[in-house]
Amino acid sequence: MAGLEFDKDEIYELIDKIIERTMRMDMSWDWPCGVAYYGISRAYETTGNEKYLNLMKDRIDEYMELGLPDWTVNTCAMGHCLITLYESTGEEKYWEIVMEKAEYLRKDALRFGNSVLQHTVSQKNDFPEQAWADTLFMAAFFLLRVGVKLKSEDIIHDALNQWYWHIKYLQNAETGLWYHGYNNLTQNHMSGFYWGRANAWAAYTMAQVGIVLPECYLYPEYLDIVGSSNEQLAALKLLQTENGLWRTILDDEESYEEVSASFGIAAAMLVRGNPLHIKYINHFIQGARKNISVDGRVMNVSGGTAVMKDRDGYCRISKDWIQGWGQGLALAFYSDLLDSEKHRRDGAL
Repeated sequence: MAGLEFDKDEIYELIDKIIERTMRMDMSWDWPCGVAYYGISRAYETTGNEKYLNLMKDRIDEYMELGLPDWTVNTCAMGHCLITLYESTGEEKYWEIVMEKAEYLRKDALRFGNSVLQHTVSQKNDFPEQAWADTLFMAAFFLLRVGVKLKSEDIIHDALNQWYWHIKYLQNAETGLWYHGYNNLTQNHMSGFYWGRANAWAAYTMAQVGIVLPECYLYPEYLDIVGSSNEQLAALKLLQTENGLWRTILDDEESYEEVSASFGIAAAMLVRGNPLHIKYINHFIQGARKNISVDGRVMNVSGGTAVMKDRDGYCRISKDWIQGWGQGLALAFYSDLLDSEKHRRDGAL
């Protein structure tokens, strides 16, 4: 995308450092690893560096030998890297697990209302009839990729249905911003905050739909996704801080800047390709660089966050430690930055 300001060699170096540091983390088969390895997958797909594929393959093979957990919405996030491994190696063992995850989501995962996936983190019914923005990355985006690969209209429509209803439940039409969660039993957004990373999950996955889905414009649900994305990004750009980042509570100037949300939001802007967002992306590129340590740790990333009870709950979540989702979303952004010439879109879709 013309007008973006970055040094390609520096981005290649950053990707290499972030992956090296990520592979030193002892993550288990769950969503932190799923987001991190999605980022490594994107880096491999963009750079063609076989080292990244082999690092991921060796670790996944080790996990498979040790035994895999029961499926939840969150553990399905690991399906993203498995799709890349299957496409790159042709080894059926990876695709078999992809299909197990897809089968779980389609037939066994808890749902409510109009077949909306309930967010699950364990085998317990932790959050009865709750929709979280996180589900869009962990499950809906994964299902869409599977449906496209299988050319299954049923799976594609199921995936698109998740975005359709998450938009209806979670986006405030007046502000364009997304709430973290929705409780269908109480018919409210619980504490009702515009959590930064929830908006990143929504923004990033909505941006990906038009990339992944052939002839996306023929699906009525996609038009809702486009409208939602346009409204959200128009609102988010106005909440960028002077450092080029976004806050953990987006509209609360006293809440801290949170880097994983910032990477996800900036990546969505990049992929959507609106030229009016170039200056915000450039501002982010400068701010983001200050949050990558010498050894490739993405800093100032908040820990795992449920729908907290109040403002203090969100603001007190620690941002002192390395997190898989911070590493993965940074890799996704930098990979898309290297591919940025593909992303300018002047049309309505």
